[in-house]
Amino acid sequence: MGDAQIIPLGTRGKPGRGRRQTASSAARSLVDRGGDSAKDAAHAEVRADRADATERRGIPAADLLDAVAGGAREVLGANWERRLAEWVALLRRRLAGDYQVDEFGFDPELTARLGLAIARPLAEKWFRIEVRGAENIPSEDGVLLVANHSGTVPVDAIMTSLVVHDHAARHLRMLAADLVFTLPFVSEVARKGGATLACSEDAERLLRQGELVGVWPEGFKGIGKPYSERYKLQRFGRGGFVSAAMRTGVPIVPCSIVGAEEIYPMVGNVPALARLLGVPYIPITPFFPLLGPLGLVPLPSKWIIEFGEPIRTDAYAQDAADDPMLVFNVTDQVRETIQQTLYNLLVERRAVFF
Repeated sequence: MGDAQIIPLGTRGKPGRGRRQTASSAARSLVDRGGDSAKDAAHAEVRADRADATERRGIPAADLLDAVAGGAREVLGANWERRLAEWVALLRRRLAGDYQVDEFGFDPELTARLGLAIARPLAEKWFRIEVRGAENIPSEDGVLLVANHSGTVPVDAIMTSLVVHDHAARHLRMLAADLVFTLPFVSEVARKGGATLACSEDAERLLRQGELVGVWPEGFKGIGKPYSERYKLQRFGRGGFVSAAMRTGVPIVPCSIVGAEEIYPMVGNVPALARLLGVPYIPITPFFPLLGPLGLVPLPSKWIIEFGEPIRTDAYAQDAADDPMLVFNVTDQVRETIQQTLYNLLVERRAVFF
């Protein structure tokens, strides 16, 4: 007994055969003829279990629809179905060419429904713009609105256009620099948004048509000035905007904007690169170009936009626009009005970002 050889069961005396993965012929012979049906049933059960598991891992259709509806309510408001239908109708009409633009390329429908709609959350949530004196904007006829310019990037023009539309129910026809109309895509967007070339001829034509025209006389000197000179108005040019107002007899509404100076604090410039690219300046801010594209996000400064009382020009003689001294005096009056208002607003402002 002590010398007996131990043979593992089921291996027929051959080591390692007990690890085979398939059944032996003897085992297979024990399965009856109905085994194929049992195997098919087992496979079907496995497939059903896998389908159930896949369905459990996915999002039910009802939950997905609820999520989409919730997102639509968050973005479009409680009446999101009606607004979505309006957007679809708008898209259908525009694809069919059923819309109008004026002789300057202005598209009021696209501006109100898309352009200003995109800018509105930025004005309300990011800059938290406080509007004062909107009642000083005449509700009809030609008006010339004159504002200070700042911010490195002309965001203040877009915000002013939005404020005028929402508080005075009028479109602001902006007079833009030549550079705007030489840039691809930007030129088309500017035209669609109501901008036109900053020249006396276009300004006078719009004013005679009863439009509200906006001008920023500081130009690139205003938006491109260093942060150390913030809220110090630059030269207002030769007073061409005053001449246009006098020739058409429209009032001038001074507009003072506080808050735009801080969105991109300009601490430096790269003039050599600017000349190479054909632009007025290449700004350096505390975050650009150091942080790359992230540095292009404007800082959330608190804005105040105040519209002053209109300055009448219809009392002047017909040839008043040809008197350089008179034009200079009126220009200086508008400039000083805006400058003093800026100082007063800065005194009232408690903090830049709150």
